[in-house]
Parts: sequence; structure tokens; C-alpha cells
Amino acid sequence: MTLPAIPEPHALAVLALVVLALFLFSREKIAIETSSLFILVLLTCGFVFFPYVTPQGEHLDAVDFFSGFGHEALIAVCALMIAGNGLVRTGALEPLGRNLARLWKLSPALSMLLTLLIGAFLSAFVNNVPIVVLLLPLLISVSLRTGASSSGMLMPMGFATLVGGMSTSIGTSTNLLVVSVAADMGLRKIQMFDFFIPAAIVACIAIVYLWLIAPLLLPARQAALADNSPRIFAAQLAIPEGSSAIDKTLAELIDKTGSMMEVAHVLRGSGTFIQPLPDVLIRSGDRLLVNDTPDNLKEFESALGATLYAGDTAVDEDNPLSDEGQQIAEIIVVQGSPLQGMTLRQLNFTDRYQLLVLAINRAGSTLETLREKIDQIRLRTGDILLVQGHEDKIAEIKRAGDLLVLDATADLPHTDKASTALLIMAGIIIVAALGLAPIAVSAVCGVFLMLLTGCLSWRHASMALSTQVILIVVASLALGSALLKTGGAEYLAQVFVSVSSGASPAVILSGLMLLMAILTNIVSNNAAAVIGTPIAISIAHQLQVNPEPFVIAVLFGANMSYATPMAYKTNLLVMNAGGYTFMDFVRVGVPLTIIVWLGLSFLLPSIYMLS
Repeated sequence: MTLPAIPEPHALAVLALVVLALFLFSREKIAIETSSLFILVLLTCGFVFFPYVTPQGEHLDAVDFFSGFGHEALIAVCALMIAGNGLVRTGALEPLGRNLARLWKLSPALSMLLTLLIGAFLSAFVNNVPIVVLLLPLLISVSLRTGASSSGMLMPMGFATLVGGMSTSIGTSTNLLVVSVAADMGLRKIQMFDFFIPAAIVACIAIVYLWLIAPLLLPARQAALADNSPRIFAAQLAIPEGSSAIDKTLAELIDKTGSMMEVAHVLRGSGTFIQPLPDVLIRSGDRLLVNDTPDNLKEFESALGATLYAGDTAVDEDNPLSDEGQQIAEIIVVQGSPLQGMTLRQLNFTDRYQLLVLAINRAGSTLETLREKIDQIRLRTGDILLVQGHEDKIAEIKRAGDLLVLDATADLPHTDKASTALLIMAGIIIVAALGLAPIAVSAVCGVFLMLLTGCLSWRHASMALSTQVILIVVASLALGSALLKTGGAEYLAQVFVSVSSGASPAVILSGLMLLMAILTNIVSNNAAAVIGTPIAISIAHQLQVNPEPFVIAVLFGANMSYATPMAYKTNLLVMNAGGYTFMDFVRVGVPLTIIVWLGLSFLLPSIYMLS
């Protein structure tokens, strides 16, 4: 084995930057948006201060690395995210969910298979996030009604949408990026269904595995918040004559409770409400309005020498605290949610939604409760809020469709715009599939029609956009371009071919796909795909074979986000909703990766006649 000569300094610097980017993208504590912008700044500044001229005499302008913001693939990705959000907002998929729920009563096994097939089919044309958002409450509702564990349903459903998403060029943002980058490099424009047959064959095998075997590999799990429902009660602490709290400031009383008591208002006299400022002096007859758990309220009563009231009735054994009309529900943070990237304090959550947040659960983290300043936690996709509020408020929030509520009723929003949104989405797909217009054009036109017909408001359209997706796509496109123009991609291809010297093109293709599959479970799938595409084309040129199957191998490999929960955003959604552990994903996802990889390693060389 003879390794190629070391490339020139600019190529080495870009390769080092790629390694740094992959490292940063895998760091959970660093926001992907921050990492992406940092890489983009380093790359552009590097070429400003150290100009580069290609062997052909072309000066590489650093400003060109910003072209990703206007790239056709990014425009298509953003437009499809907004259009998919229109389907969710209007409840266009609600009839499907309702009919699936009915079928579960007749045959759970057949219903599970049908749910997997429908999830996979829809994800071939619509981003899988809204599909998972549709099916999550449905499956949780089924598990609550039947007493069956939801853990055998949610992960297989999530993986089915990932498997289905890799079958068309618009199924995922990863597919769009690979197809567009390959076209930018001079390859034939890969059409929507060009790789549908191998993907569909492997998807059928994968769905059988997810239907029959995966549930057996998953132990019964309970969502992390299911056993932690600390009801909050609105109560009053009345300050009687002789209480030690009289003539003390509110701050002093809060100190006496170990800083645990939070006073909403001070009621004085017949109806005067006083703002709970720290220096307010407490008088005999005052009532402190407090929301907390029964145990904490009793502690406050004892510490202040107060009397606990619920309304006008003193709380005792004969008259316990009442929570009539109150409900506990779980709200999951999904992409496009107004909660994403915000803190509860910034949102003014309690006043805005009339709900109290009792606890927050985050995948791989310990439970955060209301005693741990949860209003300062920045929310991420996959976080679950345990909330309490009046049943009417929870029902109202579910109807509005802004937040995804997980509970037994699983009401889905439905509006008179649902059929319009469905027709517009169908038009986007049909126009692109028939080649009448590029997907970027048809998707943008579709978004315009959704706004024009009232299926979406501008507020909801902007909420559907993800800063994380935009920045990582732009940074990845910039890195891919730099790799290509400095010769870094060609060098990596030469190394890959040298390491696998003597192997057939079919084996090298399989190895490249496996490398992408491993990479996509560690870092962003979009980054793996965009960086891998120029390398794949360079490998094909080294081997003097058709580069198209190698590009498709990168596409398929970057879609195999099954083995870790952080590999894809929908994995995080189902992880928290189903109470899964990291090892549950390894237990089910690794065999699925092997099945898909082996199937495609056989099919792609056969279809493209590689030996």
C-alpha cells in the first residue's frame, strides 16, 4: 500500500478544519448553530488572510463560501420545512391519524404494520418530523388505552420514517443536499425516483424487522416523567394574630422557608392585591397566595405560623386540597415549536399559556423539577415539559396546534384549510416528480400558495425554519467546496483507494457507505453527506468508474441515523416520549444499520453493474 503525497498547505488546513468541524458537531454542549458559524468564520477569514490560487490560475474568493445561503438545496429544504409545517397546522393528516386509531381496536398487529408502512411512505415525500409529530400522540394514546407498552411502538415508528425518507430525492434534507452538490460538480441531475427501487426493497426488509423483531429487543420502558406528577395547588397562607410573620418583610419570610416559597400576590383586606416585593411588610390578616405541592405548602404553614386555606376553607383532614378541573399533560418540544431555543422565562410561559411547568426531562439527563430553576433552562428539540393546568386550557392549546401535547386524548388539530394544504403539497411533489420545475421552485411556489390561501401565517412560516439546519448546511457546503477546490477531496479519495487497494469497486462502494453510516451517527447527517459527496466523486474518478452509485452510497449511508439517539432529531423526540435509554438505540439501531447496509451493498453494485 502506497499512500499519496501530502497535499499543499491550503488543502491540509481545510482537512484540519473538517476534522475540527466533525468534532464540534458531535459536542452536545456546543450548539450546532454556534459550531457551524465558527467554522464558516474560520474558513472565510483563513482564505482572506491566506489567499489561494488554484492550479488552473483561478483566484479563490472567500466570499464564495457564503453562496450556500442562496444554494438551491437550502432553498428547497427551507421551503419544504415550511410546507410540511402547513400540513401540521391545518391538520391535513388528521383523517389518517383518526382512521389508524380506529384500526388499532380491530387488529393491533396489523395496525402496527400499517403504521410503519404509512410512516415510511409519507416520509418519502414529506420531512419526517411532521410525520413523527402526527404519529407520536396516536401511538401513546393507543398504549394508554390498551395497556400495552409504548416502547415497542415508538422507536420502530421513528426508524420507519427514517428508512422511508431515503427513497426519494426530497425525502430528507440530506438527499436534497447530496443531489444538488453532485449536480454542482458536473454530474447528471439525479431525479426524484432514480434510487427508489433499491431503497424500497431494503425498506421493506427493514420494516419487517421493525415490525416483528425490534419490539422483542426493547424492554418495557416508561417515560421518564410518567411517575413524576407532583400536583401543584393554588392555596393561601393566612397570617393570624400572634404569628411570628407579622411585621416581617416578605424577603424575611421567604428566607424562613429556605428560599423555596414563591409568592404570587399578597391579599390584604377585602380585596386589595399587593405586588410581592421583597420589602413588603406583612400584617395580621394578610394572605399570601402561593402555588406549590401539598408537602411544601404544609412546610410553609408550619415555618410561618400561618393557616393554610383553599379558597375560604381552612385545609385540614376533612377539607383537603382540591385540584378539580386540573390536568397533568406532557408537551414535547419539536422543530418549529415556539419553545425551541427559548427559556420558560423568556416565553413568559405561565402567563402566556396559563399552565404551570412541573418538570423538564431531557434525553440523557437527570430530571429537572420545579425546585431547580427550570425557567432558566434553554429548551431543545426532544425536551418534554410536564405541565399542569385547567383541562379547558390544555384542550385549547391542543386545538391551536402550536404545541405538541402528549396525553390520552390525542386530539389532533383540524381546520377547513386541511384539504387545501394537502392539495398544495401534492402539487409540489407532482410538479417536481414530472420534471416540470426544480423542487426548489415548486416548493417555494407551494409556500406562497399556502400563505395566500391562509393555510399558514407568516409567524408560523418563520417558526418552521430552523437556524440550526440553515447554518450547518451553509457551513457544510462551504467545507465541501473548499475540499474540492484545494484538492483536499482528491487527496482523501487517493488515501481511501490506497487503503483499499486490490478491492473491487463494489467493495470500495460498500466501505464508503459504511463509513458514512458510522459518521452520521456521530455528527450531523447533513455535514457527513455534503463533505462525503466530493470525496465519493473523487474516488470514482480514481477508479475510473461511474460516480453516480458512489454518490448514492453517500446518500444512503448518511441516512442510516439509527444507532444513537443524537444522530437525528426525531430520535430525540421518540427517546424522551418512550423513555428509551442510549443502549436501546444501540440494541435496535445497529442491527437495522447492518441490514440496510448489507442490502444496499448488494443492490447498488448489481443495478449499476459494478464488479
